[in-house]
Amino acid sequence: MLVLVVGATGSIGRLVVNEAIRQGYSVRALVRNSSKASRLPLDTQVVIGDVTQPDTLPEAVNDVDAIVFTLGADSAGKIGAEGVNYGGVRNVLNALGSRKVRIALMSSIGVTDRTASYNRTTEGHDWKRRAERLVRASGLPYTIVRPGWFDMNGPDQKKLVFLRGDRRQSGTPTDGAVARSQIAEVLVRSLTSDPALRKSFELISADGPATKDFEALFAPLEADVEGALDAVRDTANMPLDQEPARLREDLEATAAHRTVRSGAA
Repeated sequence: MLVLVVGATGSIGRLVVNEAIRQGYSVRALVRNSSKASRLPLDTQVVIGDVTQPDTLPEAVNDVDAIVFTLGADSAGKIGAEGVNYGGVRNVLNALGSRKVRIALMSSIGVTDRTASYNRTTEGHDWKRRAERLVRASGLPYTIVRPGWFDMNGPDQKKLVFLRGDRRQSGTPTDGAVARSQIAEVLVRSLTSDPALRKSFELISADGPATKDFEALFAPLEADVEGALDAVRDTANMPLDQEPARLREDLEATAAHRTVRSGAA
């Protein structure tokens, strides 16, 4: 299986590349320039491209079987949140056209919290949630992972816990934390897991040894309602009719690829 990692040189993306190689996959990394590729293992396929520039993406998605998104533009404010966290997902999905691939999307715990200062300042949650909606609208097989605070878990907190409904919204590490390496492992494990299909969940860790049986974690989770834009149990606080017209158009265009894909099947 050929796995494309989008966001491959970020703190999670690099670990996803390593984990996918460890699990025996061929890995292609999308990077903005060749200097960033020096951080990656030598056997990584490297494609130069920019998620904000659609014409640079066709080569990256050619012949891939799966895509892991680990995009992050938290330091770039509202412009980065829209252009990278959302626009990057949209542009890659558009580049795929009617091809069918498995998707793993890294989002964030608290993504449905629209009123906290972080979202009011950056709109980071809103744009990640809109990216989630694009993935669900695409009709592609997917898993959406909403990790807690990176690497702020204790040394004995290795037992993975999946939550639903996005109810932890203090905006602090008390919402839950998890190791970056474990986030990467969950993303990669989801790519070949039938029990992980069409599931969205928050990911944190608790006291206990590192999780080994991922299928047992994925299996009990409720799948998202087919055709729904939001995850099962999410708060309905982003009405589609109040979204900007251009975003509704993006969803319609993504859904159109879904129709073509279904017809081809």
